[in-house]
Amino acid sequence: MTPDAELVALLLRRELQLMDPVFRRDRSAVASLLAEGFREFGASGRVWNRETILELMATEPEFDPPAVEEFAVQMIATDVALATYRAVRPHGTSLRSSLWIQERGAWKMIFHQGTRVS
Repeated sequence: MTPDAELVALLLRRELQLMDPVFRRDRSAVASLLAEGFREFGASGRVWNRETILELMATEPEFDPPAVEEFAVQMIATDVALATYRAVRPHGTSLRSSLWIQERGAWKMIFHQGTRVS
């Protein structure tokens, strides 16, 4: 199964929205993109659930978005997509992966992981 260009563009837009400092502070906007069972394994080793990540994003004092490189989407099932990319910042790079599921016609992130690159 190969994702269509429309889905790849949509998921890239959503990933970028979640990195946008203004968007991140809008709790309801972020909540609309996260599935109820959302979990994140951060590059720091910390684990977040939906509620803790919503709180973090809404209250963080500042966020410096990374550059996104090598963005790709792989279909796992007709309603499950895996997005992978490199997040590049001046102080380091991490490999990122997000699992997106389609719920009632809307794509929502159910899982996200960041892994630092040495």
